[in-house]
Amino acid sequence: MRLFRLLGLSCLIIMLGLSVAWAKGTVKLATTTSTEATGLLDKLRPMFKARTGNNLHVIAVGTGKALKLGARGDVDVVWVHAPRVEMRWMKQGYGVNRRPVMYNYFIVVGPASDPARVGRAKSAAQALKRIKAVGAKFISRGDESGTNVREKALWAKAGVKPAWPGYKSVGQGMGKTLMVANEMGGYTLIDIGTWRAYQGKVVLKALLKKDPALRNFYSIIAVSPYKHPGVNYQGAMAFIAFVTSPKVQRFIGGFYKGGKPLFWPDAGTRPVSP
Repeated sequence: MRLFRLLGLSCLIIMLGLSVAWAKGTVKLATTTSTEATGLLDKLRPMFKARTGNNLHVIAVGTGKALKLGARGDVDVVWVHAPRVEMRWMKQGYGVNRRPVMYNYFIVVGPASDPARVGRAKSAAQALKRIKAVGAKFISRGDESGTNVREKALWAKAGVKPAWPGYKSVGQGMGKTLMVANEMGGYTLIDIGTWRAYQGKVVLKALLKKDPALRNFYSIIAVSPYKHPGVNYQGAMAFIAFVTSPKVQRFIGGFYKGGKPLFWPDAGTRPVSP
């Protein structure tokens, strides 16, 4: 009996040792482009390494592509901003332990001349109706990102089909989409974090900001080890614990560009998912 207990204890110690070794490796993160374009991840990566011993390998793509990478088990954790799409993805069994991290806002930017009078609109839906009514240029990401998903929802809310000669879908990340809009003198939808990071590089102006429909929630989700046993689940959970910790939440809240915040910390304020 004693021999069996010793063997069992030895196996447990070995398993724990392997577990720790597995966690302290590389954590693969697929995330929306805004977390990288703003420079936030450049700051968080060395902090995560110092605290946990893990390296963070970042793949910055749109939310749609990030979730596809997670669905294939190509990454360990996703950090995205399309709540309805995220919940559908989780119901399909691809993710576990979804946690709120932060939020910011989408805004509509466009030329200073504002031919569609977007600056006078009372809502995002009204702004989009005005853009379509005058046939102004609108540049869409067109990449199934969280921003693109929200844009589609706003067009639907406005009762407008985004199809006219001035509507262009570029299939690019937020920074490149903004630069195209700038070159063409068009409107686009952008998260305020990326906007503040790029503001000095464009002549476009922020025209519409205040609408509850434009709030932009970011969540982090571990890829399911039940669906993909080979993922670094413990590393993923270490990163989730890191970004939702009080210290990192305070850091996110104090991450400014041009004296203005890019994100507002949100851990613990919204319902979590199993």
